[in-house]
Amino acid sequence: MITIKKPLSLRGDITVPGDKSISHRAVMMASIAKGQSRLKNLLMGQDCHSTINAFKSTGISIRAKEDIIVEGKGLRGLSSPIDVLYLGNSGTTMRLLSGILSGQNFKTILTGDSSLSQRPMDRIIRPLRLMGADISGKDNGNLAPLSIKGAGSLKSIDYKTQVASAQVKSAIMLAALYADGKTTITEPCRSRDHTERMFNLFGVDVEQKGLSVSVKGLADSELGPQDIDIPGDISSAAFFIALGVLSDDAQIRIDNCGLNPTRTGMIGALKRMGANIEIISDGKGFEPTGSIIVKNSSLKAIKIKQEDVPLMIDEIPLISLCATQAEGATIIEGIAELRVKETDRVHAIKTNLKALGASVETEGDSLIIKGPVKLKGVSVKSFDDHRIAMMSVIAGAISKGNTSVLNTDCIDVSFPGFMDTLSALSK
Repeated sequence: MITIKKPLSLRGDITVPGDKSISHRAVMMASIAKGQSRLKNLLMGQDCHSTINAFKSTGISIRAKEDIIVEGKGLRGLSSPIDVLYLGNSGTTMRLLSGILSGQNFKTILTGDSSLSQRPMDRIIRPLRLMGADISGKDNGNLAPLSIKGAGSLKSIDYKTQVASAQVKSAIMLAALYADGKTTITEPCRSRDHTERMFNLFGVDVEQKGLSVSVKGLADSELGPQDIDIPGDISSAAFFIALGVLSDDAQIRIDNCGLNPTRTGMIGALKRMGANIEIISDGKGFEPTGSIIVKNSSLKAIKIKQEDVPLMIDEIPLISLCATQAEGATIIEGIAELRVKETDRVHAIKTNLKALGASVETEGDSLIIKGPVKLKGVSVKSFDDHRIAMMSVIAGAISKGNTSVLNTDCIDVSFPGFMDTLSALSK
């Protein structure tokens, strides 16, 4: 449990842990490359440990020195694991790893905790089956545990996804490396492009046209190893962006932060609401990075459309919190995907913010939040979801009185040291 009260002021410079999405992909690509890759600033949260342990179990040497050293064995260098691969709570690991395992010559069983076992997997199973993989699971293949019998060599496909999901797109792209010919994935709207950037870094040609991404199979070619400097996670920085905007006396600078335009939807939304946020780009690396400076701001309500949600999917809890302090009714459309995250985040957002005194309602797949309201400290649950836990802590930091957040160990999934960072800013 964490108990928090409103600090007098919040000032200082911070950094946040390495980007979780990029960390997963860096370990995966380094493991199927041929040779030694060095990963700097890799997020060592629980989800990324699930990815690391999965590849260790398939015969890849991954060791920690000052950086993380991965001894890749090539596209088909993985070996059959002795036991079932347990992936904890990491949906990214299960979905993306399924794409790689579909191209191997052995059978693997993937399982996870009770939450991961309820997350939909048919969205990756359908295209991977079309490519030739033999995959089965509970509920006609929709739920883990998943049994994957790789086909060795896969067939290329032209596939339209039903949802805009970087995990689904990435699973197909990774499988496409093992396919004969060109695979094309088309989404209903744009999702994160970390896999496309990681492919380019490792020398894989990616063709992008509108909402479509195409990848050619590598046949007998191999990926070369890479040294990768992973930027800070914008989704972790988002908690302090929200805190800086909402706190009475705040000036927070976040350095070495990822600024990928497919991840900065929250910043764009907050600026539309009137937030005082300054971006200083540094122009380095394969991912855009830089510094973010945020100050206390007066906010006004806006409407966020369905096509904008994939660019801020992890930050919807924080945007909802900010909306409680904005003048008017903020409407966030197209949030159905939040119901199949680590928990039903729509329910969790509504429950916790209403408990704190906010006006929050749902209408179909939309959230409607009226403000501004003065929040009052109470005891709320984390729902065993790291983002809901941290959002609730930030809500407590702008509320009158003490706020207690129960079951906060889940924060280590993505932000080990979260409370230490918050304490360093508090005056």
